[in-house]
Amino acid sequence: MKIDTLIKGGTIVTSTGSVPRNGKEMNDVRIIEKGYIAIDDGVIVEVAEGDPSRIEAKTTINAEGKVVTPGLVDPHTHLIHVGSRENEMALKLKGVSYLDILKSGGGILNTVRSTRSASDGAIISQILKSLRRMVKYGTTTAEVKSGYGLNTEQELRLLRLMHNLDSLQPIDIVPTFMGAHAVPEEYKNDKDAYVHLVVEDMLPKVAEEGLARYCDVFCEEGVFDIDDSRYILTKARELGLGLKIHADEINPMGGAELAAELRAVSADHLLASTDEGLMKMKEAGVIAVLLPITSFNLEEKFARARDMIEMGLAVALATDYNPGSSPTESMQFVMNMAAVKLKMTPEEIITAATLNAACAIGMGELIGTIEEGKAGDVVVFDAPNLNYIPYHLGVNLSNTVVKRGSIVYKAQE
Repeated sequence: MKIDTLIKGGTIVTSTGSVPRNGKEMNDVRIIEKGYIAIDDGVIVEVAEGDPSRIEAKTTINAEGKVVTPGLVDPHTHLIHVGSRENEMALKLKGVSYLDILKSGGGILNTVRSTRSASDGAIISQILKSLRRMVKYGTTTAEVKSGYGLNTEQELRLLRLMHNLDSLQPIDIVPTFMGAHAVPEEYKNDKDAYVHLVVEDMLPKVAEEGLARYCDVFCEEGVFDIDDSRYILTKARELGLGLKIHADEINPMGGAELAAELRAVSADHLLASTDEGLMKMKEAGVIAVLLPITSFNLEEKFARARDMIEMGLAVALATDYNPGSSPTESMQFVMNMAAVKLKMTPEEIITAATLNAACAIGMGELIGTIEEGKAGDVVVFDAPNLNYIPYHLGVNLSNTVVKRGSIVYKAQE
């Protein structure tokens, strides 16, 4: 057999299937010792244990002594913006809360001002820098939200810029419209008028141009309440967009219940969600996307991952990369924190960072596992076994990252 790429000799660790793994099923991973993966024309054509000497490949990757997993999937990021907010760290150290910083015109609104005034080139330059970091840490697919424009012209601009990214770098981008990220300064005394703008002007134009797969809302005290969020998301669904929601991050707003009611693909954060809300999510098939670096960075409580898994929910992991509450592009850091702070097992973690994360952005049939017919997205980790990946903190364990059969990152030995 002649193929493009052969990865051989490593320990392959992967979930299986194209639908989310729920609850205790997240521990069910397939492990192939001394396995090989044959990739041709960007697609996995064979996965097996043993000697692949009958296969002739243009490129061969020796993974002996290493762990091979599906490419990591980051299903929640706010990558497209300009600037940073390290100046707010001093305020946080003094005990000023995230929402108080936002109310004073900082936080998200600070980034909105920087992004609105930036050129297209400056925005593309910054996001490419972050995407290069992400791929080095093993991310091969990422969701990216708008939300730092907060008017029709700027939100459309950010979404259009996202569509240029696939030709400039290897990570696949899944675009999400998030005009309801915050209430902009020009509407601070008339939130209802801004919600109307999102629903009646932004959303129809986003849908007409096909600029986003999903719509997201920051459902939180002082931002968008349950009624606002239901109004926005219902309109988005009518226009053919999938639904996501920032739910119960700081206060128990009923975001989990709303996600279940509207059958959103995911509800994200969930730090303050009630048992009733989580059970409704389970019954509705909503994926829980957990963002432990945000909790770590804001010194807030962590999501109740163990309770969610025991309840039978499907849990995914994401960076929540943004310039304020989670300034990291590393899914490996997320996996570390999932073990230490969320008390997830290594098997649950790899499922949450691959298959379940892929399902949280509607791509479970294409990516997220190492199986025949799936995209040839693979990470070779410099690790002797699966347990080592979340155990070894603060370093990059990626040895080789493969996207559709092509090497897109190779560590210097």
